[in-house]
Amino acid sequence: MSHSNRGRSSGPKGGSAFVTTRWTLIVAAADPDSPESREALATLCQDYWYPLYVYARRRGNSPEDARDLTQGFFAKLLEKNYLKAADRERGKFRTFLLTAMQSYMANEWDRERAQKRGGGQTPISLDLEWAEGGLAFEPAEDLTPEDIFERCWALAQLERVVDRMRNEMSLPGKERRFELLKGYVTGESQDIPYREVASELGVSESSVKVAVHRMRKRFGELLRQEVAQTVAGPEGVESEVRHLLSAVAG
Repeated sequence: MSHSNRGRSSGPKGGSAFVTTRWTLIVAAADPDSPESREALATLCQDYWYPLYVYARRRGNSPEDARDLTQGFFAKLLEKNYLKAADRERGKFRTFLLTAMQSYMANEWDRERAQKRGGGQTPISLDLEWAEGGLAFEPAEDLTPEDIFERCWALAQLERVVDRMRNEMSLPGKERRFELLKGYVTGESQDIPYREVASELGVSESSVKVAVHRMRKRFGELLRQEVAQTVAGPEGVESEVRHLLSAVAG
């Protein structure tokens, strides 16, 4: 979980408010008459552009073409108001986005690439150097472009959860404590004995164990809140959580 997405915003604490906020964002982006439409779409772009960019790259496109595909796709979402079809009751938002991207690449790209490159407004500027740096750490060619999209989507979800935990738990002057302990939740510190972290923090080993237990519990709660934003209903949350963790594991 070392490669994080840029420009993400963390939702407020509390499940129902966070879920409502995210789906309100999608609704706002889908309404071209709303003054918040472009801003809402830009936020969605920031949250979801990287998995789509990696998908385009793994489909054999150059970095520049993958960038233009991703930017053009989000611009088309706004222009054609495709987000009106993103109905929470119909399934997962990630499935909607990937299907829409596949359709865009099949039906729109050949025609649009003949036009002047960059001739239109794009809702987001992509950091190509950062994206290519992240792509270098993605699994090798044994995964399909669809598999890679799922993995990047899952990592983005998990990173948003870590960001929310950081906002909640990283008290002023205690940032180092959070960074050391979160590794036991994300798996990055699973081989480091508790006593080493306890020694660095100047606390007992049992205190570290208690703190990690609390963080893991909160991580699970926040992950379910994050997932609840993108599935049809509460009954789909647990299966989606399992799917995300499986996608990360490869």
